[in-house]
Amino acid sequence: MTDRISDAVIADPKTKYGNAKASTRHFITQRVSGAINIVFVGFLAFIVLRLAGQDRPDMVATIGNAWIGLPLAALLVIVAIHMRNGMRDTLEDYFHGATYRLLMSLNTAFSLLIAVAGLAAILKLVFWG
Repeated sequence: MTDRISDAVIADPKTKYGNAKASTRHFITQRVSGAINIVFVGFLAFIVLRLAGQDRPDMVATIGNAWIGLPLAALLVIVAIHMRNGMRDTLEDYFHGATYRLLMSLNTAFSLLIAVAGLAAILKLVFWG
């Protein structure tokens, strides 16, 4: 038996495809995190231009400033959420069943690892120099 949806099911408008609330939440999360990322691009460009040509102590001092480091940490979390959701869309299109669940677990673990490692590095600079 295949996991494919038949034409009869697609033709029936009363048929439900998955969890409507979770899908709506995913859609809104993806759009809002994308919009926030667009806003943060200016902030990120400012940081990159400010740090261009600087030596390590100046970079540590700049990112260690709470007015720079904390928004940078927020940006990292939002980018990790957006990255996870974007990869989820791709995985949903190409994988099903146990393979999808395994790859989605790996996707979540990778996104979480990136967020935690980045947050630890940035917050260390902000709070402990």
